[in-house]
Amino acid sequence: MEMDRSRIGFDIAAEDVYGMKDQRPGLLILANDMFLEDVTGLAAAANLRLLDIVPIDQACARLDMQVGCDVILLFCPQPSATLERLLVQVETLAVQNDLSVILVSGMDSLDLAYACMRSGCTQLLCAPDHADLAAALLTAGRNAPQRAVHEINQESEGVRLQQLSEEVSRLARTLEALTARPRHAIPSFALGPRISDRDSDYIGMPALPPMGGHQEPPDEPALTATQVRDLLRARRLRDEFLPGDLFADPAWDMLLDLLAARLEQERVSVSSLCIASSVPPTTALRWIRTLTEKGIVHRQADPHDGRRVFIALSDSSFEALSRWFAASRRFLCA
Repeated sequence: MEMDRSRIGFDIAAEDVYGMKDQRPGLLILANDMFLEDVTGLAAAANLRLLDIVPIDQACARLDMQVGCDVILLFCPQPSATLERLLVQVETLAVQNDLSVILVSGMDSLDLAYACMRSGCTQLLCAPDHADLAAALLTAGRNAPQRAVHEINQESEGVRLQQLSEEVSRLARTLEALTARPRHAIPSFALGPRISDRDSDYIGMPALPPMGGHQEPPDEPALTATQVRDLLRARRLRDEFLPGDLFADPAWDMLLDLLAARLEQERVSVSSLCIASSVPPTTALRWIRTLTEKGIVHRQADPHDGRRVFIALSDSSFEALSRWFAASRRFLCA
């Protein structure tokens, strides 16, 4: 989509002429293909000041000279060396300058985007819907340095949550109205014969040594990956008889998949784990972040490919899940 960049520049210059300094956080969009007809309206709806829209191949040079930027919205296309350099540059700027970053990826670029994340202020969305993008923009705007700390502290928690809910709904409606083409349909997350990494040009690593030294008690039969995956299949089978959205439990589904993978001595990528969660990928990413922050799972760098990060159970989580299976087996067999 062609943008009238001269008009954007004129608007900013006109504010300076009339002495009306815009105190809103500055938003810089890095994207090749925008699906919104009026990104200026989008920025205004999120209470952000649009600085510019920059194509991916020009983004690195633009970031080297960009000033007055508080929020970066980066739409990640297919994985490439250019995108990898841009992600590293954006995350470095975010850490150094306390910038808020929103990364919007597809399933093909999800693993690369996740591997490059370094800032705690970065939000990663995968094939987001309007409400997801609205919430991310509002969160980024609220976290921008311009917002005074005392202003946040003076608001009651209930009032702030209500205001945020209303703003997300309003901005989601704005995004819906600004959409120039239909969004891609949300892919199916049905569990196949087993969860595994998506097909890609990634070359698998050689066999790795066992990741844990866990020993089952001699009086208990050893837990197998087949038992864990049978439980996962039973949970997916339930969705054929009852509404699946009533029983969504992505954290548990992901932990079971990670448990089975550890028993099989396999590694699990972020994209594979999102599929295992049986919920939209942006929702799954929020759960992965929560589980990581709580120490239930942790990131594992691929020693053979710096563009790839795996997710694994912590040792304590593996022990806890193994004990749960042992305890539940006694109940089921009683």
